[in-house]
Amino acid sequence: MATYLKRRDPRATPAATDPTVRRTGAGPRRGGAARGAAAVRDLSARFDEWSPPSFRLSPAELDAIVRKVAPDTLADIRFAQAQIRNFAEHQRAALKDIEVETLPGVRLGHRNIPVASVGCYVPGGRYPMVASAHMSVVTARTAGVGRIIACTPPNQGEPHAETIAAMVLGGADEIYVLGGVQAVAAMALGTETIGPVDMLVGPGNAYVAEAKRQLFGRVGIDLLAGPTEILVIADDSADVEMVATDLLGQAEHGPTSPAILITTSRALGEALPAEIERQLAVLPTADVAGAAWRDYGEIIVVDSREEAAAEADRVAAEHVEVLAREPRWFLERMRNYGALFLGPETNVSYGDKVIGTNHTLPTMGAARYTGGLWVGKFLKTCTYQEITPEASVAIGEYCSRLCAIERFWGHKEQADLRLRRYGGRDVGLGARKERVA
Repeated sequence: MATYLKRRDPRATPAATDPTVRRTGAGPRRGGAARGAAAVRDLSARFDEWSPPSFRLSPAELDAIVRKVAPDTLADIRFAQAQIRNFAEHQRAALKDIEVETLPGVRLGHRNIPVASVGCYVPGGRYPMVASAHMSVVTARTAGVGRIIACTPPNQGEPHAETIAAMVLGGADEIYVLGGVQAVAAMALGTETIGPVDMLVGPGNAYVAEAKRQLFGRVGIDLLAGPTEILVIADDSADVEMVATDLLGQAEHGPTSPAILITTSRALGEALPAEIERQLAVLPTADVAGAAWRDYGEIIVVDSREEAAAEADRVAAEHVEVLAREPRWFLERMRNYGALFLGPETNVSYGDKVIGTNHTLPTMGAARYTGGLWVGKFLKTCTYQEITPEASVAIGEYCSRLCAIERFWGHKEQADLRLRRYGGRDVGLGARKERVA
Protein backbone atom coordinates (compact mmCIF):
# COMPACT_ATOMS: atom_id res chain seq x y z
CA MET A 1 0.00 0.00 0.00
CA ALA A 2 1.49 3.31 -1.07
CA THR A 3 1.94 5.89 1.70
CA TYR A 4 2.42 9.57 0.88
CA LEU A 5 4.89 11.41 3.08
CA LYS A 6 4.43 14.46 0.85
CA ARG A 7 1.79 15.23 -1.77
CA ARG A 8 1.68 17.92 -4.40
CA ASP A 9 -0.41 20.97 -3.53
CA PRO A 10 -3.96 20.14 -4.70
CA ARG A 11 -4.42 23.78 -5.66
CA ALA A 12 -1.57 23.56 -8.20
CA THR A 13 -2.97 23.19 -11.73
CA PRO A 14 -1.25 22.87 -15.10
CA ALA A 15 -0.81 26.10 -17.03
CA ALA A 16 -2.49 24.48 -20.03
CA THR A 17 -5.86 24.92 -18.30
CA ASP A 18 -5.40 28.71 -18.05
CA PRO A 19 -7.80 30.47 -20.49
CA THR A 20 -5.11 33.10 -21.14
CA VAL A 21 -2.80 30.38 -22.43
CA ARG A 22 -5.48 29.14 -24.82
CA ARG A 23 -6.25 32.61 -26.14
CA THR A 24 -2.58 33.47 -26.60
CA GLY A 25 -1.88 30.15 -28.31
CA ALA A 26 -4.74 30.75 -30.74
CA GLY A 27 -3.93 34.38 -31.49
CA PRO A 28 -0.95 33.87 -33.79
CA ARG A 29 -2.80 31.12 -35.66
CA ARG A 30 -5.66 33.48 -36.49
CA GLY A 31 -3.55 36.59 -36.96
CA GLY A 32 -0.75 34.78 -38.78
CA ALA A 33 -3.13 33.35 -41.34
CA ALA A 34 -4.65 36.76 -42.02
CA ARG A 35 -1.66 39.10 -41.82
CA GLY A 36 1.42 36.96 -42.37
CA ALA A 37 4.75 38.60 -41.66
CA ALA A 38 3.16 41.74 -40.20
CA ALA A 39 1.39 39.72 -37.51
CA VAL A 40 4.58 37.83 -36.67
CA ARG A 41 6.52 41.09 -36.38
CA ASP A 42 3.87 42.69 -34.15
CA LEU A 43 3.87 39.71 -31.81
CA SER A 44 7.66 39.54 -31.66
CA ALA A 45 7.83 43.22 -30.76
CA ARG A 46 5.11 42.77 -28.15
CA PHE A 47 6.40 39.62 -26.44
CA ASP A 48 10.16 39.77 -27.01
CA GLU A 49 10.80 43.46 -27.81
CA TRP A 50 12.51 42.18 -30.94
CA SER A 51 11.89 43.57 -34.43
CA PRO A 52 15.08 43.38 -36.56
CA PRO A 53 15.12 44.15 -40.29
CA SER A 54 15.09 40.39 -40.91
CA PHE A 55 14.37 37.58 -38.47
CA ARG A 56 16.40 35.21 -40.63
CA LEU A 57 20.14 35.27 -40.04
CA SER A 58 22.24 35.65 -43.18
CA PRO A 59 25.32 33.50 -43.84
CA ALA A 60 27.54 36.43 -42.87
CA GLU A 61 25.63 36.95 -39.62
CA LEU A 62 25.82 33.24 -38.84
CA ASP A 63 29.59 33.23 -39.39
CA ALA A 64 30.03 36.25 -37.15
CA ILE A 65 27.91 34.74 -34.37
CA VAL A 66 29.68 31.37 -34.47
CA ARG A 67 33.05 33.14 -34.25
CA LYS A 68 31.93 34.61 -30.91
CA VAL A 69 31.68 31.14 -29.38
CA ALA A 70 34.74 29.87 -27.53
CA PRO A 71 36.57 27.06 -29.36
CA ASP A 72 36.22 24.75 -26.35
CA THR A 73 32.48 25.33 -26.33
CA LEU A 74 32.26 24.54 -30.05
CA ALA A 75 34.17 21.33 -29.36
CA ASP A 76 31.70 20.43 -26.60
CA ILE A 77 28.76 21.09 -28.93
CA ARG A 78 30.33 18.92 -31.61
CA PHE A 79 30.88 16.12 -29.07
CA ALA A 80 27.25 16.22 -27.90
CA GLN A 81 25.96 16.27 -31.47
CA ALA A 82 28.21 13.35 -32.41
CA GLN A 83 26.63 11.26 -29.63
CA ILE A 84 23.10 12.19 -30.67
CA ARG A 85 23.85 11.60 -34.34
CA ASN A 86 25.47 8.24 -33.63
CA PHE A 87 22.49 6.91 -31.67
CA ALA A 88 20.04 8.31 -34.24
CA GLU A 89 21.97 6.58 -37.03
CA HIS A 90 21.66 3.26 -35.22
CA GLN A 91 17.94 3.88 -34.76
CA ARG A 92 17.56 4.75 -38.45
CA ALA A 93 19.39 1.58 -39.46
CA ALA A 94 16.88 -0.46 -37.45
CA LEU A 95 14.00 0.89 -39.57
CA LYS A 96 14.00 -1.26 -42.68
CA ASP A 97 12.06 -0.92 -45.89
CA ILE A 98 10.37 -4.25 -46.56
CA GLU A 99 8.82 -6.08 -49.49
CA VAL A 100 7.35 -9.56 -49.02
CA GLU A 101 5.34 -12.05 -51.09
CA THR A 102 2.41 -12.87 -48.81
CA LEU A 103 0.60 -15.10 -51.34
CA PRO A 104 1.66 -16.32 -54.80
CA GLY A 105 1.83 -13.20 -56.95
CA VAL A 106 1.00 -10.76 -54.09
CA ARG A 107 3.82 -8.43 -53.16
CA LEU A 108 3.35 -6.00 -50.28
CA GLY A 109 5.84 -3.55 -48.84
CA HIS A 110 6.52 -0.35 -47.02
CA ARG A 111 8.98 2.47 -47.40
CA ASN A 112 10.21 4.77 -44.65
CA ILE A 113 10.02 8.20 -46.27
CA PRO A 114 11.41 11.31 -44.55
CA VAL A 115 9.11 14.26 -43.98
CA ALA A 116 9.95 16.92 -46.57
CA SER A 117 10.27 19.94 -44.27
CA VAL A 118 10.47 20.42 -40.51
CA GLY A 119 10.41 23.44 -38.21
CA CYS A 120 12.50 23.07 -35.05
CA TYR A 121 11.67 25.30 -32.10
CA VAL A 122 14.49 25.82 -29.59
CA PRO A 123 13.34 27.55 -26.37
CA GLY A 124 15.32 30.37 -24.86
CA GLY A 125 13.20 32.06 -22.22
CA ARG A 126 14.37 31.33 -18.68
CA TYR A 127 17.30 29.26 -20.00
CA PRO A 128 18.87 29.17 -23.47
CA MET A 129 18.22 25.53 -24.39
CA VAL A 130 21.25 24.83 -26.57
CA ALA A 131 20.74 21.07 -26.28
CA SER A 132 17.28 21.30 -27.87
CA ALA A 133 18.96 22.31 -31.11
CA HIS A 134 20.90 19.03 -31.08
CA MET A 135 17.83 16.98 -30.32
CA SER A 136 15.68 18.38 -33.11
CA VAL A 137 17.99 19.56 -35.88
CA VAL A 138 20.54 16.74 -35.72
CA THR A 139 17.87 14.05 -35.46
CA ALA A 140 15.85 15.47 -38.36
CA ARG A 141 18.96 15.67 -40.52
CA THR A 142 19.90 12.06 -39.67
CA ALA A 143 16.39 10.96 -40.67
CA GLY A 144 16.89 12.55 -44.09
CA VAL A 145 14.56 15.56 -43.83
CA GLY A 146 15.11 17.74 -46.89
CA ARG A 147 14.52 21.21 -45.41
CA ILE A 148 15.08 22.10 -41.77
CA ILE A 149 14.34 25.53 -40.36
CA ALA A 150 15.09 26.49 -36.78
CA CYS A 151 13.73 29.28 -34.59
CA THR A 152 14.90 30.51 -31.21
CA PRO A 153 14.00 33.71 -29.35
CA PRO A 154 16.47 36.50 -28.66
CA ASN A 155 18.28 36.21 -25.34
CA GLN A 156 19.03 39.41 -23.45
CA GLY A 157 18.29 41.43 -26.56
CA GLU A 158 20.39 39.54 -29.11
CA PRO A 159 20.82 36.11 -30.71
CA HIS A 160 22.17 33.55 -28.26
CA ALA A 161 25.51 32.65 -29.84
CA GLU A 162 25.87 29.09 -28.53
CA THR A 163 22.33 28.16 -29.56
CA ILE A 164 22.88 29.59 -33.04
CA ALA A 165 26.18 27.70 -33.30
CA ALA A 166 24.41 24.46 -32.37
CA MET A 167 21.86 25.06 -35.11
CA VAL A 168 24.60 25.74 -37.66
CA LEU A 169 26.67 22.71 -36.66
CA GLY A 170 23.54 20.55 -36.55
CA GLY A 171 22.76 21.33 -40.18
CA ALA A 172 19.77 23.71 -40.14
CA ASP A 173 19.05 25.18 -43.56
CA GLU A 174 17.37 28.38 -42.32
CA ILE A 175 17.85 29.98 -38.91
CA TYR A 176 15.54 32.64 -37.48
CA VAL A 177 15.82 34.64 -34.28
CA LEU A 178 12.13 34.45 -33.53
CA GLY A 179 10.45 33.10 -30.41
CA GLY A 180 7.27 31.90 -28.83
CA VAL A 181 3.89 31.38 -30.42
CA GLN A 182 4.79 33.75 -33.26
CA ALA A 183 7.66 31.48 -34.31
CA VAL A 184 5.46 28.38 -34.17
CA ALA A 185 2.73 30.04 -36.22
CA ALA A 186 5.20 31.41 -38.77
CA MET A 187 6.76 27.98 -39.34
CA ALA A 188 3.41 26.21 -39.56
CA LEU A 189 1.44 28.74 -41.62
CA GLY A 190 4.23 30.47 -43.51
CA THR A 191 4.62 34.17 -44.20
CA GLU A 192 5.79 36.24 -47.15
CA THR A 193 9.38 35.43 -46.14
CA ILE A 194 9.12 32.02 -44.38
CA GLY A 195 7.96 28.98 -46.30
CA PRO A 196 5.62 26.73 -44.27
CA VAL A 197 6.79 23.36 -43.01
CA ASP A 198 5.11 19.97 -42.81
CA MET A 199 5.98 19.24 -39.18
CA LEU A 200 6.81 21.13 -35.96
CA VAL A 201 9.08 19.74 -33.25
CA GLY A 202 10.71 20.95 -30.08
CA PRO A 203 9.72 21.85 -26.52
CA GLY A 204 8.52 25.20 -25.25
CA ASN A 205 6.45 26.91 -22.59
CA ALA A 206 2.70 26.48 -22.10
CA TYR A 207 1.95 29.03 -24.84
CA VAL A 208 4.12 27.22 -27.38
CA ALA A 209 2.54 23.88 -26.47
CA GLU A 210 -0.95 25.35 -26.88
CA ALA A 211 -0.06 26.86 -30.27
CA LYS A 212 1.24 23.45 -31.40
CA ARG A 213 -1.94 21.79 -30.17
CA GLN A 214 -4.12 24.16 -32.15
CA LEU A 215 -1.99 23.85 -35.28
CA PHE A 216 -1.90 20.03 -35.19
CA GLY A 217 -3.63 18.68 -38.26
CA ARG A 218 -2.49 21.56 -40.41
CA VAL A 219 1.01 20.32 -39.62
CA GLY A 220 2.34 17.30 -37.80
CA ILE A 221 3.88 17.67 -34.37
CA ASP A 222 6.23 15.57 -32.28
CA LEU A 223 4.18 15.68 -29.06
CA LEU A 224 2.53 18.08 -26.63
CA ALA A 225 5.08 18.62 -23.89
CA GLY A 226 4.12 20.07 -20.54
CA PRO A 227 6.45 20.98 -17.68
CA THR A 228 9.37 18.59 -17.37
CA GLU A 229 9.03 15.78 -14.83
CA ILE A 230 11.36 13.55 -12.83
CA LEU A 231 10.53 10.43 -10.87
CA VAL A 232 13.19 8.64 -8.82
CA ILE A 233 12.70 5.01 -7.81
CA ALA A 234 14.99 4.20 -4.87
CA ASP A 235 15.59 1.43 -2.38
CA ASP A 236 17.66 1.51 0.78
CA SER A 237 20.90 1.34 -1.23
CA ALA A 238 20.33 4.89 -2.51
CA ASP A 239 21.78 7.88 -0.71
CA VAL A 240 19.66 10.87 0.09
CA GLU A 241 22.13 13.42 -1.30
CA MET A 242 21.94 11.90 -4.80
CA VAL A 243 18.16 11.61 -4.69
CA ALA A 244 17.77 15.26 -3.68
CA THR A 245 20.33 16.47 -6.21
CA ASP A 246 18.65 14.68 -9.09
CA LEU A 247 15.16 15.80 -8.10
CA LEU A 248 16.19 19.45 -7.80
CA GLY A 249 18.22 19.22 -11.00
CA GLN A 250 14.98 18.83 -12.93
CA ALA A 251 12.80 20.95 -10.67
CA GLU A 252 14.90 23.98 -11.62
CA HIS A 253 13.34 23.89 -15.10
CA GLY A 254 10.27 25.69 -13.82
CA PRO A 255 8.00 26.24 -10.82
CA THR A 256 5.45 23.71 -12.12
CA SER A 257 7.88 20.82 -12.72
CA PRO A 258 6.87 17.68 -10.76
CA ALA A 259 9.63 15.93 -8.77
CA ILE A 260 8.62 12.60 -7.25
CA LEU A 261 10.33 9.96 -5.13
CA ILE A 262 8.96 6.42 -4.95
CA THR A 263 10.91 4.41 -2.41
CA THR A 264 10.83 1.15 -0.51
CA SER A 265 12.81 2.84 2.28
CA ARG A 266 10.78 4.89 4.74
CA ALA A 267 14.05 6.14 6.27
CA LEU A 268 15.09 7.57 2.91
CA GLY A 269 11.70 9.17 2.39
CA GLU A 270 11.73 10.76 5.83
CA ALA A 271 15.28 12.08 5.37
CA LEU A 272 14.60 13.68 1.98
CA PRO A 273 12.83 16.94 3.00
CA ALA A 274 15.72 18.08 5.20
CA GLU A 275 18.26 17.26 2.48
CA ILE A 276 16.17 19.17 -0.08
CA GLU A 277 16.21 22.23 2.19
CA ARG A 278 19.95 21.91 2.75
CA GLN A 279 20.64 21.90 -0.98
CA LEU A 280 18.15 24.68 -1.74
CA ALA A 281 20.10 26.92 0.63
CA VAL A 282 23.06 26.91 -1.79
CA LEU A 283 21.45 26.18 -5.20
CA PRO A 284 21.56 29.26 -7.48
CA THR A 285 18.20 28.31 -9.01
CA ALA A 286 16.55 27.70 -5.62
CA ASP A 287 13.78 30.20 -6.28
CA VAL A 288 12.47 28.08 -9.13
CA ALA A 289 13.41 24.60 -7.88
CA GLY A 290 12.11 25.36 -4.40
CA ALA A 291 8.72 26.46 -5.71
CA ALA A 292 8.47 23.33 -7.84
CA TRP A 293 9.31 21.07 -4.90
CA ARG A 294 6.94 22.91 -2.58
CA ASP A 295 3.94 22.72 -4.91
CA TYR A 296 4.63 19.66 -7.09
CA GLY A 297 7.00 17.47 -5.08
CA GLU A 298 5.88 14.08 -3.79
CA ILE A 299 7.35 11.35 -1.58
CA ILE A 300 5.68 7.94 -1.87
CA VAL A 301 6.70 4.98 0.29
CA VAL A 302 5.84 1.48 -0.96
CA ASP A 303 6.29 -2.01 0.43
CA SER A 304 8.14 -3.72 -2.42
CA ARG A 305 9.88 -3.14 -5.70
CA GLU A 306 6.89 -4.68 -7.46
CA GLU A 307 4.71 -1.99 -5.95
CA ALA A 308 7.31 0.64 -6.85
CA ALA A 309 7.21 -0.44 -10.49
CA ALA A 310 3.41 -0.41 -10.49
CA GLU A 311 3.29 3.08 -8.96
CA ALA A 312 5.85 4.35 -11.46
CA ASP A 313 3.80 2.95 -14.34
CA ARG A 314 0.74 4.68 -12.92
CA VAL A 315 2.55 8.03 -12.85
CA ALA A 316 4.07 7.47 -16.34
CA ALA A 317 6.69 10.16 -15.82
CA GLU A 318 8.86 11.79 -18.46
CA HIS A 319 12.18 10.91 -16.79
CA VAL A 320 12.55 7.93 -14.46
CA GLU A 321 15.77 7.32 -12.55
CA VAL A 322 16.29 3.94 -10.91
CA LEU A 323 18.60 4.16 -7.89
CA ALA A 324 18.33 0.56 -6.74
CA ARG A 325 20.43 -2.59 -6.41
CA GLU A 326 19.09 -4.21 -9.57
CA PRO A 327 18.10 -1.40 -11.93
CA ARG A 328 17.62 -3.67 -14.94
CA TRP A 329 14.88 -5.49 -13.02
CA PHE A 330 12.80 -2.36 -13.59
CA LEU A 331 13.81 -2.19 -17.26
CA GLU A 332 12.32 -5.64 -17.80
CA ARG A 333 9.04 -4.85 -16.00
CA MET A 334 8.16 -1.19 -16.48
CA ARG A 335 6.05 -0.04 -19.43
CA ASN A 336 5.28 3.66 -18.95
CA TYR A 337 8.14 6.17 -19.06
CA GLY A 338 9.64 8.72 -21.43
CA ALA A 339 13.24 7.73 -20.72
CA LEU A 340 14.73 5.38 -18.14
CA PHE A 341 18.04 6.03 -16.36
CA LEU A 342 19.42 2.86 -14.83
CA GLY A 343 21.69 3.02 -11.82
CA PRO A 344 23.40 5.84 -9.89
CA GLU A 345 26.11 6.31 -12.51
CA THR A 346 23.74 7.92 -15.00
CA ASN A 347 21.22 10.73 -14.51
CA VAL A 348 18.66 12.85 -16.32
CA SER A 349 21.16 15.63 -17.02
CA TYR A 350 23.23 13.25 -19.16
CA GLY A 351 20.15 12.47 -21.23
CA ASP A 352 19.15 16.12 -21.43
CA LYS A 353 22.51 17.34 -22.69
CA VAL A 354 24.96 14.91 -24.15
CA ILE A 355 24.73 11.12 -23.85
CA GLY A 356 22.90 10.56 -27.14
CA THR A 357 19.27 9.76 -26.37
CA ASN A 358 16.70 12.43 -27.18
CA HIS A 359 15.43 14.74 -24.46
CA THR A 360 12.12 15.73 -26.08
CA LEU A 361 9.88 13.32 -24.18
CA PRO A 362 6.22 12.75 -23.23
CA THR A 363 4.86 14.42 -20.09
CA MET A 364 1.56 14.52 -18.17
CA GLY A 365 1.01 10.78 -18.44
CA ALA A 366 1.45 10.63 -22.23
CA ALA A 367 4.16 7.98 -21.73
CA ARG A 368 1.24 5.54 -21.42
CA TYR A 369 0.81 5.70 -25.21
CA THR A 370 3.83 7.33 -26.83
CA GLY A 371 7.58 7.59 -26.69
CA GLY A 372 9.58 10.75 -27.28
CA LEU A 373 11.17 12.41 -30.27
CA TRP A 374 13.47 10.12 -32.25
CA VAL A 375 14.57 9.59 -35.80
CA GLY A 376 11.43 7.58 -36.56
CA LYS A 377 9.18 10.58 -35.82
CA PHE A 378 10.54 12.24 -38.95
CA LEU A 379 9.71 9.24 -41.14
CA LYS A 380 6.41 8.26 -42.72
CA THR A 381 6.03 4.50 -43.07
CA CYS A 382 4.03 4.23 -46.29
CA THR A 383 2.72 0.97 -47.71
CA TYR A 384 2.39 -0.24 -51.32
CA GLN A 385 1.12 -3.31 -53.16
CA GLU A 386 1.70 -4.96 -56.52
CA ILE A 387 0.12 -8.21 -57.76
CA THR A 388 -0.04 -10.40 -60.85
CA PRO A 389 -3.20 -10.89 -62.96
CA GLU A 390 -3.68 -14.36 -61.48
CA ALA A 391 -3.37 -13.03 -57.96
CA SER A 392 -5.81 -10.21 -58.76
CA VAL A 393 -8.44 -12.84 -59.59
CA ALA A 394 -7.75 -14.83 -56.42
CA ILE A 395 -7.90 -11.75 -54.19
CA GLY A 396 -10.80 -10.24 -56.17
CA GLU A 397 -13.15 -13.12 -55.42
CA TYR A 398 -12.79 -12.55 -51.68
CA CYS A 399 -13.00 -8.79 -52.06
CA SER A 400 -16.16 -8.94 -54.16
CA ARG A 401 -18.01 -11.06 -51.58
CA LEU A 402 -16.80 -8.96 -48.63
CA CYS A 403 -17.88 -5.70 -50.32
CA ALA A 404 -21.37 -7.16 -50.95
CA ILE A 405 -21.74 -7.88 -47.21
CA GLU A 406 -21.10 -4.19 -46.52
CA ARG A 407 -23.26 -3.02 -49.49
CA PHE A 408 -20.31 -1.06 -50.87
CA TRP A 409 -21.29 -1.63 -54.49
CA GLY A 410 -18.74 0.76 -55.95
CA HIS A 411 -16.00 -1.03 -54.02
CA LYS A 412 -17.35 -4.36 -55.27
CA GLU A 413 -17.24 -3.18 -58.86
CA GLN A 414 -13.52 -2.44 -58.51
CA ALA A 415 -12.99 -6.12 -57.71
CA ASP A 416 -15.50 -7.36 -60.28
CA LEU A 417 -13.82 -5.38 -63.07
CA ARG A 418 -10.58 -7.30 -62.40
CA LEU A 419 -12.45 -10.59 -62.23
CA ARG A 420 -13.96 -9.94 -65.66
CA ARG A 421 -10.76 -8.57 -67.19
CA TYR A 422 -8.19 -11.00 -65.78
CA GLY A 423 -10.34 -14.05 -64.97
CA GLY A 424 -13.05 -14.05 -67.59
CA ARG A 425 -15.74 -14.17 -64.86
CA ASP A 426 -19.33 -13.19 -65.57
CA VAL A 427 -19.75 -10.82 -62.65
CA GLY A 428 -20.39 -7.14 -62.27
CA LEU A 429 -22.96 -4.45 -62.83
CA GLY A 430 -25.73 -6.63 -64.30
CA ALA A 431 -25.59 -9.14 -61.48
CA ARG A 432 -25.48 -6.33 -58.97
CA LYS A 433 -28.61 -4.69 -60.38
CA GLU A 434 -30.49 -7.99 -60.20
CA ARG A 435 -29.56 -8.43 -56.54
CA VAL A 436 -30.55 -4.87 -55.65
CA ALA A 437 -33.91 -5.28 -57.43
